[in-house]
Formats: sequence, structure tokens, C-alpha cells
Amino acid sequence: MSFNLSYAQILARIAAFDPVRYAKTRNFLNGKVTYLSPFISRGVISGKQILQSILARGYKPYQVEIFLQELAWREYYQRVWQAKGDQIWSDVKQAQPGIRHHQMVTAVEHANTGIEVIDEKIRELYDNGYMHNHVRMYLASISCNIAGAHWKEPAQWLYYHLLDGDIASNNCSWQWVAGAFSSKKYYCNQENINKYTGSSQRKSFLDASYEEIAAMEIPEALAHTEEQHLTTKLPSGTSVSIDPAKPTLIYNSYNLDPAWRKDEDVNRILLLEPSHFENYPVSEKVIEFILFLAGQIEGLQVHVGECDDFSKYYTDPHTYIISKEHPAFRHYPGIKDDREWMFPSVSGYHPSFFSFWKKCERELGRM
Repeated sequence: MSFNLSYAQILARIAAFDPVRYAKTRNFLNGKVTYLSPFISRGVISGKQILQSILARGYKPYQVEIFLQELAWREYYQRVWQAKGDQIWSDVKQAQPGIRHHQMVTAVEHANTGIEVIDEKIRELYDNGYMHNHVRMYLASISCNIAGAHWKEPAQWLYYHLLDGDIASNNCSWQWVAGAFSSKKYYCNQENINKYTGSSQRKSFLDASYEEIAAMEIPEALAHTEEQHLTTKLPSGTSVSIDPAKPTLIYNSYNLDPAWRKDEDVNRILLLEPSHFENYPVSEKVIEFILFLAGQIEGLQVHVGECDDFSKYYTDPHTYIISKEHPAFRHYPGIKDDREWMFPSVSGYHPSFFSFWKKCERELGRM
């Protein structure tokens, strides 16, 4: 599977997508999912664009509610991050129950859990940077609720490898499974995995009822843990040319929108800050994907350094430096454009997705 698509190909994928079939099959490994998540996460396209495309094709909101809810979950998690800031790295609602350690589960990292389809999908993750959402839930359940890991370390591991890595969606989803951002833990068993993945494994440690799995001791296959050493390999030797008479637009790994202010005469800089990637490391494959998407933005230069590097070009950087609002980049000076929200008036922290969605429905009804 390749996500090296042009912007025109991405837009064509949006236009061809069937949201009704998605609703019926999304939980199956071979379901009709969009494969748009890497482009949403990297800010190439927005949930608003997808929503507008669907409505423009004549679908009524009630016909595609399941798909719109799935899109809205991503927006909900972004609003949680906006409101909570760095607290997104802590248990949001309550302490995760049943923690046995704060390390990575060795069998998960090495694709050796003994659950055949899960190990296969971990190996595919390493190869192509993608994992089906249902498999992510299985992995989180196995890591946290069966192997006893606190969610943070395995969540960082998954984020590191995902082309669609999104800190808000990733952290909150792991917490939802682990019971730190939900009222109860999510458990999977072999029967459920077989049903949705098309596998037929039997006699694994998951081949039991949910009640039995919730009460079991940590299986030997998951008993070993290890420390992680995740690092980011950034490109080297980059240099940029700045015209101080023009404003500078700052792009980053979460904003690679080729349509952003595209007709303005500006400096366009993809900023890869070592400090950011030290805090939020990603794999070499993810960096390659970011650079591929950046290469489609006309006139974009790549700078490996810190945002302060651009202040020297301007007597008033707060007027001449422009970026898009994002919780990971609050430290950027200057003007911050709003992101393209599906439901711009539904902001702030909501304790549950469905309290958030009720307000979204009212806004959807006015479209």
C-alpha cells in the first residue's frame, strides 16, 4: 500500500469514496475505509473538505451519520488537546486501572504476541506506516488491559510508526481503550478478532470469553517488557533563502496544505524543529512521507531548526510570521490562521464524544 499520492489524486479519492458502504463495513479489515487519514493528519486536507464533498454529492446527513461521526471523533480529540494542552500526555479522566508497568511490551514491539493476524499487522505497520483502526484497538487492549502496560509507552511506539500519526487521536484512543478516558476498558477476544480480520486462529490466550480474559493473569507471551529508545532522523544540510520584504508562512508536519494562501507572494518554509521531534519522535519512514507531501507545495523550502531562527529576518516577527493554529506549535510567534473545522462553533472541552456530537448535529442541521 502506498500513500504517495498527488493532491489531485487525494481529491479524487474523496470524490469517489462511498460513505454508505463505509458505515456497513468499516470494522472489517477488508472494509471500505477511506485511506485518507494520513492526509488529514498531515493537514493536506481537512474534515471540512470531506464533509462539503459528501453533502455536495447529494447525501443527507442522516444517510452518512456513521461516517460523519468517525470524522468528528478526530475533531473532538483535537478540541480535547486544545483545551488540555500537555495534559494530553496524562490520564485525562481518571487513573488507568490495573497498571502493572510503564514500559513497552516486548512481544508487541517485535510482532511476537502469538496472535497471528496482530503480528502480521505489526509487521505491515513497519513496512508501510499504516494500521487499520480496529487493529489499533486490539493492540491497545492487548498491551494495556491484558499485558498491564500503562498506555503512554505503547502509544508513543505506535505514533512513531504511523504516517497518520496524530497525538490527540492516538493518545486519547489508547486512553479510551485502557479506561483512562472512558467508563470501562475495552477487551477483545479471538472470536472477535477472527470475525473482523478474516482469520481463523484457535487456542490462543485470547480464545476465551470476555469475562475470562478480564480476569486472567498476564500470559507468558506478554510478560516481558523493555525500555524504548525512539529517535528521529531529520534531514541535514538544509538552507533557506528568506526575502524579509515578504511575510513567511510556516508549515510543519501537521500543516502541509498546498491550498493554504496559495496565491500570496510569501516565503514558504517547512519547519522541522529538533525540539519538537525530540518530544514527539517519528520514524524515518514518517519523515520521508512528510517530505514527499511537502514537495508538492510550490516554492516550499525546508528548514531544520527552531522557529526563533526566523525572528532575525524581521524587526516585527509578530506581523510577518504566519502559521496555522495547532496545540503542538503554540510557541510560534505571529499570526495564526484558524484551521478548517467541520464544526467551528463547537469548541472547548466536552467530557464525552456524544456531548460534543449533540452540538455538532445542531450545526449540521443548519448546513
